[in-house]
Amino acid sequence: MTPKIILMLASLFGAIAVAAGAFGAHGLRGNISDRALDIFETATRYQLTHALVMVAIALLMLVLPEPPSSLPIGAIAITAGMVLFCGSLYGLSLGAARWLGAIAPLGGTAFIVGWLCLAIAAWKLT
Repeated sequence: MTPKIILMLASLFGAIAVAAGAFGAHGLRGNISDRALDIFETATRYQLTHALVMVAIALLMLVLPEPPSSLPIGAIAITAGMVLFCGSLYGLSLGAARWLGAIAPLGGTAFIVGWLCLAIAAWKLT
């Protein structure tokens, strides 16, 4: 994954997170349970946080003379985490089938892999 693609994805994920947050605050409040709204807000918080991590990864890939290969792998893992973790939480909060909750831990694991890839990249810096 190139820095350009990572930065584009990060920007799209960030925009979607902001739009989802506004939708949750203004469109869902009062229309779903407080628990469902909490789940929705967790998804938006994780999505926005990890979009910023992807921006950092893209920038590191652009400024480092020899970026570690773990950086694009981390971006892929974080992308998977957003789709699996955030996507399943959005679905659950909006009334999707309960089995969707079983997907969230896979997304959480992908987030952890992404962060570990960033740690590996930091370790390889001189």
